[in-house]
Amino acid sequence: MENNGWRLFFNSFAPYYMQESFTKNTRYEVDFIEEEFNLPRHSYIIDIGCGTGRHSIELAKRGYNVTGVDISESMLKEAEKSALREGVDVKFICADATEFKADRLYDACICICEGAFGLLSMDEDASERDLKILKNINALLKKDSKFLLTTLNGLRMIRMYNDNDIKEGRFDPLTIAVIHPLTELIKDAPSNILIREKGFTAIELMHMFMASGFSVEHIWGGTAGSWERKPLKMDEIEVMVLGRKIKDVEY
Repeated sequence: MENNGWRLFFNSFAPYYMQESFTKNTRYEVDFIEEEFNLPRHSYIIDIGCGTGRHSIELAKRGYNVTGVDISESMLKEAEKSALREGVDVKFICADATEFKADRLYDACICICEGAFGLLSMDEDASERDLKILKNINALLKKDSKFLLTTLNGLRMIRMYNDNDIKEGRFDPLTIAVIHPLTELIKDAPSNILIREKGFTAIELMHMFMASGFSVEHIWGGTAGSWERKPLKMDEIEVMVLGRKIKDVEY
C-alpha cells in the first residue's frame, strides 16, 4: 500500500470529500439500498471502499451491523470522527479491497461511488485487479446475499476522449482507462506517479460478476446523487449493478 497513488490521493482529499455535491444524497441512497437488500435490522453489511463512511454510518443509524473497509487512513479518520458525532458504532478497517479478509460472513455488500473498484495504479493488470475485488467480496458473503456496485460508465468515457488523447497518453482505449499524473490531483505529489480510472461496459460487468460467483439481477444508471431504477444512459457518470451471490469461487 505504501506507494499506492490512489491511497496518496485520498489521504490528501479526505478533509474535503464531504464538500462534494454528490455526497448530499446519502439518506436517499441508503433508502435505495434498504429497499433493494430488504434485510432485517441487525444484519451484517460490509462497505468496501467506504471512504468517509457516509453510507456505513447511515446504515448503522438504521440498526445494521456495518464494517467499512478503505485503503486510506485519512478517509477512515474522517469516518471515525463522523461515527462518533452520530453516536453509532461502525467497525472501520484500513485494508486493500483485493486482500481484505474477515472473521465472519456478511449478509450484503456495497461497493459504491468509486469505492475501490476501477481505481488502478499503472502496474496493475486492468483485466485482473477488479475481478480479484469481486472474488474477494464473494468470499465475504453468505450464499444468496445481495451485492450493490456502482462504477464508472465506460460508454461516457469513450465519448469524452479522442485519438489525440490516446496519442498523448491520457486515455487507453484497450482498457477504457483515463490516465492521470498524480500531480494533477495533488500539487506536491511525486512527479513520477501515474494513476488510472477505469470505465466499464455493462456486458463487461456481467461477465465479471458471473466469473466471480454472482448473478446479475439489474443493471441501471447509477450516478451518485441521482439513483433511479432506469436504463443506463450513454452519458451517465456511473453504472449500477445489483448482483446476488450464487456460489463460492476459487481465486
